[in-house]
This record gives sequence, C-alpha cells and structure tokens, in this order.
Amino acid sequence: MNLILLFEKDFTDNRKVRLAGRRLRHVSGVIHAKPGDALCVGIEGGLIGTGTVTRLDGDVLEMDVETAGKPPDPLPFTLVLALPRPKVLRRMLVSAGSMGIKRIFLVNSYRVEKSYWQSPFLDGERIREQLVLGLEQARDTILPQVFLRSRFKPFVEDELPGILLRLPSLAAHPAAGEECPRNPGRPITLAIGPEGGFIPYEIQKLVSAGFSPVRLGSRILPVETALPFLVSRLF
Repeated sequence: MNLILLFEKDFTDNRKVRLAGRRLRHVSGVIHAKPGDALCVGIEGGLIGTGTVTRLDGDVLEMDVETAGKPPDPLPFTLVLALPRPKVLRRMLVSAGSMGIKRIFLVNSYRVEKSYWQSPFLDGERIREQLVLGLEQARDTILPQVFLRSRFKPFVEDELPGILLRLPSLAAHPAAGEECPRNPGRPITLAIGPEGGFIPYEIQKLVSAGFSPVRLGSRILPVETALPFLVSRLF
C-alpha cells in the first residue's frame, strides 16, 4: 500500500478522516506508523496529498488530510478481455488498476467456461476491491470502469464500433502474421482472448470490427502475463 485511498464516507469533516479495518491494520502492522507521522493519501476520483496521523490504536486511525497533487495520467488504453478464471481475474484487475488502465470490458468467448460468469468475484463490490488494491499500489485515485458483456457476438457487432472510433485496435492472437507494434503513440484498444486464444470465428468477427491480429513472439503466454507484456510494449 503506497497510498491510502480515502472515500467520502471516511471524512468526519472537510479535513479529518477516521479509518478502521484493512487500512488501519496495514498502517499499524506493516507501516508501523505513530501519531505525528505523515502518510501518502488520495481521495477517490481526486487529488493526492498527505495524511498526518493524529490517533492510532487498535480500534481506529484518525488523520488530518491535505491534498494538492494530481494522480498519474491514465493509459490511453481500452482493454477487451475474455473472462479468465476467477482467481486469475482478481490478479489481473489489481494489475490493470496499478498500470493505469481505466476502461475494461470483460467479454465471453467460446473457450470461457460458463461457470465463470456465475462467480461471486464478478460482484461489483468484489471487483472494486481488487481495483482499489491496484490504485493503492500505484498511488492513483481514479477507479477504472469495468463492464461485463456475456454475449460475444452482440458486443462485437453492436457495441465495439462505438468504442473503437477508428483508433488502432489490436487482438492478441498466437497465429497472427504480424508482431505487436512498439509504442505506436496513439490510444489503443486491445483484445486478449482466453487461455488457448480466440477461436477462428471470433478472430474473424474482431477483424470485421476493425481489429488487427498480432502475435507476441514465439512464446504463448498465459493471459495474466500477456497483459503487462503488451502494455509495456505499447506504452
């Protein structure tokens, strides 16, 4: 936790916050802060600054907060991700939040197990928890938007054209003829399939929507490794 993310409900007045639970345990048991210490804080959707500890015990953490700095710039990046296994999804949401990805579409695919769509990890609050962990890691305050799209064809045909807006759009695919470009210098929409990749029909639909299939090299990477690899290559 490199930043303590604060929410409206944490404030007892304009400058004072009172925290308990996970954030209290981290400040007390990991940071080992004490009254008078200054900690990095940020307000959800807003500025970053300093929280000066005024009280810290087993029940509550209180701070006086001053904010002035802006959060890091977001990546000019939209992620279309075939829904992975629930445990993998949790890790990928944390990574996406820490990397500055602000718009994520979780979509269906032929190789996505139907049971994944019934996972409790798709609950909005569970998703939010993982995104918050990513923001705290990266010292960011802007929560990503996550959209669930359980029907592949209607999403690609009806919704994707309005998302792409003729911007460069890439689909990671092991059988692609072209390698992924480096630092194209423009906003990107990237589609990553499930383990095993998109099936040919899905690649054809993505190409029809405006995507260009690209490969990552000679190795086939798991999806949670492919995402940071592609982000580092593109940006």
